[in-house]
Amino acid sequence: MSFGSRSRPWDVHRLPSAEGRTVLVTGGNAGIGYFVAEQLAATGAVVVLGSRDAVKAEAAMASIRARVPGAHVRHLPLDLADLSSLRTAVDGLDLDHLDAVVHNAGVALDAPPRRETADGHELMFGTNHLGHFTLTRHLAPLLSAAPAGRVVTVGSFAARSERLDLDDLQSARDYRPKRTYGRSKLAQMSFGFELDRRLRSAGSTVLSVVAHPGGALDSLTPSRPPVHTTTPAERLRALPAGLLVQGKDAGAWPVVRAVLDPEVRGGELWGPRAFGLRGTPRSEPVPAHMADPAVAARLWAATGELAGTEPHLGFK
Repeated sequence: MSFGSRSRPWDVHRLPSAEGRTVLVTGGNAGIGYFVAEQLAATGAVVVLGSRDAVKAEAAMASIRARVPGAHVRHLPLDLADLSSLRTAVDGLDLDHLDAVVHNAGVALDAPPRRETADGHELMFGTNHLGHFTLTRHLAPLLSAAPAGRVVTVGSFAARSERLDLDDLQSARDYRPKRTYGRSKLAQMSFGFELDRRLRSAGSTVLSVVAHPGGALDSLTPSRPPVHTTTPAERLRALPAGLLVQGKDAGAWPVVRAVLDPEVRGGELWGPRAFGLRGTPRSEPVPAHMADPAVAARLWAATGELAGTEPHLGFK
């Protein structure tokens, strides 16, 4: 099968029903995560917004309910920078199974100084990668109990040009914010592909899929006040960029398809159709450096040690 081909067309504006399914979206109160949550809510799914900020989560839920009558949406207090809190957070879901988790939340810093989590980990690596790794461990029983559980990891185009330094995963020796961010997203994506290999080896029914939004700009994103507001002037200035990139509403499309499409397979990478930057979602080739088994195995071992978790994530 060629990349991007499927037996039936996928319409981003007419999504299949997901009534009866429950999806946790980390960072679902803003950005790409908000639009993932809004689009999933429109399918009838129960959408749980994982967010450490209750006020922002309430604003996001109010916005979704205003646009999706009858939306089933709730908030889960979740702080990925505090690894010891994640087991309690998962207990707060109060579910017997979870159909999917979208690992979307992330921290992106633009300038020094280097910052650390309360656990002493570099903030972007600790939140974006270690936090989601640990969360996956605690969610494993719930995902395994679902008929066809999915872990969807949201990567970034920024990861394409980066390479992991396995001897300095937390940028202790050489901290450059944009590079550290790109490497944290690369670590997430490598984790997503390695997780699928391990799930297949274990005979699990859970799938691990990686998706990225391409180029997604705030200025091309439709307003969702008070979550996000784009002025007419901002949209006008951004029109030329719209030839190459898109808004965050469209950036959510590959992620939503990775969650919903029954034809999606574990280990796939989904992104926008046009040069990986804009357009409707398609599967695309996985860059070799993102799925190198030797690098992924070393990253997995190092991650487990840093997070203080067992190498085996507990999927069945």
